Order: sequence, then structure tokens, then C-alpha cells
Amino acid sequence: MGKIGVVGSINMDMTVKAERIPLKGETVKGGDLKYIPGGKGANQAVAMAKLGAKVEMFGCVGDDAAGASLVKNMQKMGVETKCIKTVAGTPTGLAMITVGDNDNTIVVIAGANDDVNIDYVNEIKNSLLECEIVLLQHEIPQDTVEYVARLCADNGVKVVLNPGPARPVKQEILDKVTYLTPNEHEAVILFGEDISFEEMMRKYPEKLVITQGSRGVSTCLRSGEIILVPARKANVVDTTGAGDTLNGAFTVAIMEGMFITKALAFANTAAEGHRAECRPALK
Repeated sequence: MGKIGVVGSINMDMTVKAERIPLKGETVKGGDLKYIPGGKGANQAVAMAKLGAKVEMFGCVGDDAAGASLVKNMQKMGVETKCIKTVAGTPTGLAMITVGDNDNTIVVIAGANDDVNIDYVNEIKNSLLECEIVLLQHEIPQDTVEYVARLCADNGVKVVLNPGPARPVKQEILDKVTYLTPNEHEAVILFGEDISFEEMMRKYPEKLVITQGSRGVSTCLRSGEIILVPARKANVVDTTGAGDTLNGAFTVAIMEGMFITKALAFANTAAEGHRAECRPALK
């Protein structure tokens, strides 16, 4: 199997559990505070490595203890890290996560992720273009996402764009990526409220994949048939990173040549397995 590249964020997740998500202006009692490897990009890379894929991570960390431990953790999980850049005088990205009532809220501080810029991509371009598929997200600068999408499209490298956190994407970039995997909220940001999810998917058959949490994931076949691949039942422990696992597993399945319906079923199974587990903290 060929190599998969991930260009994206590397964060330290500071996670606290509570009975429920606090309301605006409310204080609730928290449980144990844990520091857990995160960042959408790094999460996706680790998920794919766990599935046996050959994965290389492209991104930046700060010159601090968090950055060093995150790179070490990815290496331990089997992710190639030789192109990860350590940025002097900049903190590693941080996500502050509150988990409660089977849901979560997240505040992200970009830190070194903002240094995943076009100059950096040009530095690692040769290694990036060795990949057969590249997975992108929105926790790095938008002009970098666009540059990588164009670069890959021009060189015959498939691109999976997971457009989260939600922000608009140029039509040119939507056309260039091979697969687009928003959740329902992100799909509305991309295409507007005046078009149904079915119409969106029919516009991009076997390209636009809309994730719907516990309901599953939908796409449109080239025949025009809308399909919903239902999620498996799971005892939910923590939803944090489940979407990243789904995107990683979907990308691995596509790399292995699975038809899209089988790839989505495989990705759903991996995501539900993630939801039923707690992510291990760094030791």
C-alpha cells in the first residue's frame, strides 16, 4: 500500500470531564484534568497508523515540552515525523476540551499550527508529493489548505478535505479535492441553508460525504441514489476525535481501493470503536 500524507494540526488537548457542558455564565464542577495528544491532523494520522497504513505527518510544533512529547507519541504510534518542524519561540497548539453528557465543547489555540504556511509546504513538497492521498483539515491557515489542494491536484495526488472547523471554501478548491467530508453544520457553511443535504450530495456524487454523528454518514452514488450508512450502536464514553477517526479510516479504505459504500461502513465501524474508548493521556 502507498503512503498517506496528513497536512494539519498538532495540539496538546487539555481535557476535563464534567457532569454536563456548562451553560453560558455557569460554573460546574470538573473531574480529572488530562493532557492528551490531539489536533485534527495528528488524530487522523494516528488513527490511520493504527489501522496499519503507512502515514507521514506534516505540521509544526513549538519548542516546548508539549511539542516534543507529541512528536514522540506519533513516532510511538507508527507515524513518520521527519518533516514535522519545530518552531522556535512559539508554543505548541493547545485545545481546551470540556467533556460532559456524551458531548464536548472545544476552544483551540493555534500556536505553531499557524506556522504550517506555504513556505513550510514548499520545504517539504518532495516528501508530500510521494503520497498517494493527502488528508487536510481547517486547523491550519486557509491559504495553506488551498495551496496544498492545488499542488496535489496538479501532481495527481488525491485529496480528502475534512472542512472542520467550519469555514467557507472556494469553489475552485471544492472542485479540486477528491473527497469532501463535512458534518451537517459544516455542509451548511459550505453550501448554504437554501439547499438540502440531498441536493448537495447529488451535485457531488461519490465525492461529498456528510457525517451525521449517531445517525451515520451519507453520500450520493453516481446512479443518483442517496445512501445512508448507519452508525453502529456503541456505549459512548467520549466523542472527542471520533470524527477524525472516521476520516482517517475512510482515507485508508479509499487507499485500499474499497468502493465508497464499503469505505464508509469501514469508517463508521472505526469511529464507533473510538467513541466506546477513552483516549489515553500522555504519561
